[in-house]
Amino acid sequence: MARYTGPVCKLCRREGEKLFLKGARCLSPKCSVERRSYPPGQHGKDASFRRGRGSDYSLQLREKQKARRIYGILERQFRRYFREALRRPGLTGSNLLSILETRLDNVVYRMGWADSRNHARQLVQHGHISVNGRRTNIPSYLVYPGDVITIREGSKGRQYFKELGLYMAERPPAPEWLAVDVAAMKGVIERLPERRDVSDIPLNEQLIVEYYSR
Repeated sequence: MARYTGPVCKLCRREGEKLFLKGARCLSPKCSVERRSYPPGQHGKDASFRRGRGSDYSLQLREKQKARRIYGILERQFRRYFREALRRPGLTGSNLLSILETRLDNVVYRMGWADSRNHARQLVQHGHISVNGRRTNIPSYLVYPGDVITIREGSKGRQYFKELGLYMAERPPAPEWLAVDVAAMKGVIERLPERRDVSDIPLNEQLIVEYYSR
């Protein structure tokens, strides 16, 4: 499957804000957005290419691209998530964010087991994560209330997971819709995430709905 493999700091600079794609580096002085606040490319510094407000379509497109880059999703899959959000009762934008948040790679990141969503995706793909006792290596796997997420028994002996408690102490606490047991290396999905649970992500989901409703 195709995947963006270029420098992720370029993506933050293109959107003009931190998307926290590289974990702790985004909070350090090495962050590219702070060092080079202009867009990437040879014309990034030119006054004629500086960001303006843009058209309504431009704002909608940028918001959609921002969501895709935050969660590391390709366009075709993102469209499928939007169609699923339309089918669910309630607000389409909130439904979309709920679906994105319940991806397994995002859940692993939210529980503090990974430094970034990309790191969490690697942990899942390498088979270190189990869902309800079954090894699951699909980052896009959607979890539901009652599901139990654990570190696979065969992976607990690795140095990274032995020191996981120390890493978690330096990361943001898990959101309310997740119950995490650090000692047991286990997390339980308490409920589906709501819009208020995603307040840390700089997204205006209504613009995404407008983009796909054109």
